[in-house]
Amino acid sequence: MNNDQNERNVAREDGTVGRTAPTLRDRRRKQKQQILYLVQLALLTAVIMALHFSGVAIPAFGTKISLVLIPIALGAMLLGPAAGAILGFIYGMTVFVTLGVMHMDPFTGFLFDNTPVMAALICTVKTTAAGFVAGWVYRVLSKKSVWLAVFVAAALVPTVNTGVFVLGCFLIYSTISEFAAGAGYSAVYFILIICAGINYLLELAINLIFSPALERLVRLLSKKLRR
Repeated sequence: MNNDQNERNVAREDGTVGRTAPTLRDRRRKQKQQILYLVQLALLTAVIMALHFSGVAIPAFGTKISLVLIPIALGAMLLGPAAGAILGFIYGMTVFVTLGVMHMDPFTGFLFDNTPVMAALICTVKTTAAGFVAGWVYRVLSKKSVWLAVFVAAALVPTVNTGVFVLGCFLIYSTISEFAAGAGYSAVYFILIICAGINYLLELAINLIFSPALERLVRLLSKKLRR
């Protein structure tokens, strides 16, 4: 008698007749999927850390555009909204610690010195929300069109990230005003143009440019994961 039949007999003895008991093969498949999920999550986390600490970015219009949002978008599409949120939170916390607590960025360091709680919330909530929303929307739209789902999810990551950032800045408007005045700008101009406007448009463009490649990658990996 094979293992699956033994487990069915045990299920009958335990009073689980009438509902399908998980077989050894089912449990192994589920365990394999869980391990694969964690491995992929770890790999994407490593990519995010490598991009952040290496400082790899695309120079454009006097600024540098980080590529970190791309692995967050990829994780959200491949692994779901929860994974997108986890990756976003990890990156946000890394930004808070390195740029804020360690003062590797003047603006983030200033926010940490004056409003540490809000600085932590802004850094973590914006990327966490971006990863979650992108993953959720992808899951919904992919039932109709994977191509459309990839493009929309890729666009949502920088959009939600920037939107939450702007909202958070306006919640601490007086602190932003103080920093902006020292740089010779009004608070509104500093938030919408210097911090959000240019970066957002460039990040959106980069994500959309990479979307065709992401779409093919998502399709390829999705097929392999189903095997």
